[in-house]
Amino acid sequence: MSEITPPEPGEKGFHTLSLPLKRPLNAIEIQIVDAIAKKLKRDHISFSQTDDLLRFHYHTLNFDLFKAHVPHVLSEYHNRFPEAEIDDTLFTALVSGLENIKSYGIKMGKRVYVDYNKERKVRGRPKKVARRVSYFYAADHTFTPEVNELPHEFINKILCGDSMEVLKGIPSNSVDLVFTSPPYNFGLDYQKSEDGVLWDEYFEKLFAVFSECIRVMKYGGRIIVNVQPLFSDYIPIHHIISNFFMENHLIWKGEILWEKNNYNCKYTAWGSWKSPSNPYLKYTWEFVEIFCKGELKKTGDKADADITADEFKKWVVARWSIGPERAMKEYGHPAMFPEDLVERVLKLFSFKNDIILDPFNGVGTTSVVAKKLERRYIGIDISEEYCKKAEERLKKMQIQKQLDLV
Repeated sequence: MSEITPPEPGEKGFHTLSLPLKRPLNAIEIQIVDAIAKKLKRDHISFSQTDDLLRFHYHTLNFDLFKAHVPHVLSEYHNRFPEAEIDDTLFTALVSGLENIKSYGIKMGKRVYVDYNKERKVRGRPKKVARRVSYFYAADHTFTPEVNELPHEFINKILCGDSMEVLKGIPSNSVDLVFTSPPYNFGLDYQKSEDGVLWDEYFEKLFAVFSECIRVMKYGGRIIVNVQPLFSDYIPIHHIISNFFMENHLIWKGEILWEKNNYNCKYTAWGSWKSPSNPYLKYTWEFVEIFCKGELKKTGDKADADITADEFKKWVVARWSIGPERAMKEYGHPAMFPEDLVERVLKLFSFKNDIILDPFNGVGTTSVVAKKLERRYIGIDISEEYCKKAEERLKKMQIQKQLDLV
């Protein structure tokens, strides 16, 4: 294996996976090892061997490429050298051994195994945190940990009506997660939502609905709101909404930047061209604001967590690159969010079988993804047409699921 340069003994920066050999590698197996290493030459990996051990030294690895490439190389060499003795189990053990290593970070789509969690240590952190008092604004809440059962007539239902009125029929402390994107107040054709009203009236109506959402949500549950500030009117909607929830003693858990990669936006010039008099800032992202009721930790059965290790490591980095929804014309809705956004929110912040509420459900994206991910759902919208389309999407998904099982 002269073309492979293994780390010297004692060299820092690599971890090593050692695989016992039944016998020394033969010439064909050495070629296979070389072929695997060459394919991953841009990664920080190498091999070394003794008569009884094959050592794989790794720092950074495109594991998905590695996992797909190993069986491809084995198949190629079996075809080229049908009479050769090749120990496939050695290489499959290498793949499974790496797959079982759960301690790594994600960078540029690759797994980083070394120093991925290294950070500057703060002396006396616990004492400093205690002295600061975390989420002081929520300290005097009056929420109770009691849980109430959701009546059957609300479970897995699309409910057509005014959210303010429909929510009044839902028991307190019965919903696990609220995810929604409220109607924006800039004159979009939202049918019956009366979008375009004066701002004080808009927020009064919105916060009446959000107050009910707080009431129906369980202790430890989450309210997650996708929102874009109205830049043209200089209305920081995301800040106003955040202030409302904090004033109502919810804990601000964090904020995700949903990068929509709207490159047309980047190259459009507005405001005072080439002048500091009044430049207009352009944004290619929206915000996802996350709030918790009572405490940050949500109770649930670990067996009902369906997020993978790779998904978790990628998605806790709070900048999500997801393209905008492309099927808005198909559904006749002017401001849908994509299913990928809902999937990340639900898998990162809820368990299977949790109850997911969207009080501005539109054509049902939240409900569809909740059903797909084995959550229960409540979708509320004032538009009969949108509710009908949501029902159609749910039925279509169910039919497709049954066909897939055939």
